[in-house]
Amino acid sequence: MNIGIIGAGHIGSALAIRLSGLGHSVYIANSRGPETLADVAHRTGATAVTAQEAARHGEIIVVTIPLKNIPDLPKDLFAGVPADVPVIDTSNYYPLLRDGRILELDGGDLTESEWVQQHLGRPVIKVFNNIYSEHLEKSGTPVGTPGRIALPVAGDDEAAKRRVMALVEELGFDAVEDGTLHESWRQQPGTPSYGADMPAPELREHLRSLGHERTEAQRAQYTANHAAQEQEMKKQMQQA
Repeated sequence: MNIGIIGAGHIGSALAIRLSGLGHSVYIANSRGPETLADVAHRTGATAVTAQEAARHGEIIVVTIPLKNIPDLPKDLFAGVPADVPVIDTSNYYPLLRDGRILELDGGDLTESEWVQQHLGRPVIKVFNNIYSEHLEKSGTPVGTPGRIALPVAGDDEAAKRRVMALVEELGFDAVEDGTLHESWRQQPGTPSYGADMPAPELREHLRSLGHERTEAQRAQYTANHAAQEQEMKKQMQQA
């Protein structure tokens, strides 16, 4: 396939390496221009392009940039891109370390990817947000491998979701249905599945146990968990 990746950070680079290695034609872009991506292109095997070129190249498009930068993407990013091209969102909300406060995410029922979808003006599929980039690059295994890592996939467009789930499987992970985009809170930071590398049976049971609508108790608990995680990450960065 032709795959466009917008964002050349840890997740974007890990995906570029794996997808290029599988024989896909990968275009990768960042906010600073293709001339700044020579090292990334050499390391990943992807072709460095502009964001618009990456979007128009893709039969699947991956948007993997800091959440705070989503509103700054070009307004014509998807001009000429067919409506049935799946758009993957990998973003996570890090208010302390990176994004600052986003009131819509702090005070309402909106999930991170619903917020992204509103800004992009395109349906998105949420995946690759709850796995570490090193594991994404190196921990894929063949179908049937005991303990194979499972990744939750959420979205409202069923056809797009199935295409993305097939890509997840090709990368060496079990794709597990996580319902609608509104239910994607179940894979956000602070939840038990975040970074946990669960196998498929455990992940399915965990998602089922959470229910569909996020309760106030769940919101409070997972927000507190995430705040503690961010504080620990900040501490480690300061000590490094």
